[in-house]
Amino acid sequence: MRTVDLIYFNAGGGHRASALALQAALREQPEAWNARLVDLFEVLDPKARFRQVTGRAPEDWYNRRLARGWTLGMAQELRLLQAVIRLTHPRLLRQLQRHWLQSEPDLVVSLVPNFNRAMLESLGATLPGVPYATVLTDLADVPPRFWIERDQRQHLICGTPLATQQARALGHAAGRVHRTSGMIIRPEFYQPMLSDRDSELRRLGLDPSRPTGIVMFGGHGSKAMLGIAARLAASTQLILVCGHNKTLAAKLEALPRSAPRCVLGFCADVPRYMHMADFFIGKPGPGSLSEAVQMGLPVIVVNNAWTMPQERYNAQWVRENGLGIVLSSFRGIAGAVATLLADLDAHKARVRRMDNRALFEVPLLLERILDEAQAVPRSEHHSIGSGGQ
Repeated sequence: MRTVDLIYFNAGGGHRASALALQAALREQPEAWNARLVDLFEVLDPKARFRQVTGRAPEDWYNRRLARGWTLGMAQELRLLQAVIRLTHPRLLRQLQRHWLQSEPDLVVSLVPNFNRAMLESLGATLPGVPYATVLTDLADVPPRFWIERDQRQHLICGTPLATQQARALGHAAGRVHRTSGMIIRPEFYQPMLSDRDSELRRLGLDPSRPTGIVMFGGHGSKAMLGIAARLAASTQLILVCGHNKTLAAKLEALPRSAPRCVLGFCADVPRYMHMADFFIGKPGPGSLSEAVQMGLPVIVVNNAWTMPQERYNAQWVRENGLGIVLSSFRGIAGAVATLLADLDAHKARVRRMDNRALFEVPLLLERILDEAQAVPRSEHHSIGSGGQ
């Protein structure tokens, strides 16, 4: 039995979703894996002192800002956060070393940014020879010191050519930079849809003869959905997924409309609702974009000063691959929808050309990484230095 620790946190939701998807994929491998989910914040703050002092967990502050659209200035705040991480580096090392000594994994896989230097150095000092891999859950890095640290002896699993180029430019050997065909998404997005789409639309109070857009902004929604719904109220049939944001759902229900509209709260079965849609509207998050494309949906997203720094390349990725329309503001959403629908078949054909198999590629990469590490004599690991492999 091979034991792998999958490191995630709940800020934004995509890191945990990727960890859960990878855990499910590893459990399906012929080789037996014990894939353990490890919340990094619980390791670094086991007594939840941050929550005791502030009343909220660290990720709750972040998710609350996303829901309210308070994302302006996040690029500057990212650099401040990174400075704090550097200042607290010795304490982080001590906390992480205690964790590795207790958990003793055979392999560590990080699905989070910013903390990889501390995790890699602490692992190398505590358990020499245990390999460390970072799976980027963003389409690209945001240098410096976000996903990819310079010249560290670890493995990097990248879902785009740009991310691969960034890793190589920072001194990582070609044998430790691994390219996949996209982002990790949940296994459900690969399963065939057996339900009757027209019947499902009617069940939601929607018209099967009309084009349908699905609007999603992550697990906590966004107030931007109010403007989108208002601007499309007379013309476009919508499924609006609000996640855990009940206040937003109530406001959307109360908006006047001419076109049919279905407002949903948290949905565990997102593929089913995407199956009912013809196109996607939302923020350019790597997870939601990858899910929409996997389900054959052209996308409409924005890229502006409020777009988080780690998501700005994603809009370029949409343009480069002809996957939809990028706006500077959702004030232009009505025109974008009209443009998309005027050539919907061509947009869908370009989306269908994408073939993301990352969920099935990453377990094979991890198996190879672990096999190579275990083939190195134990005495050599101490001479290799921090991170082993």
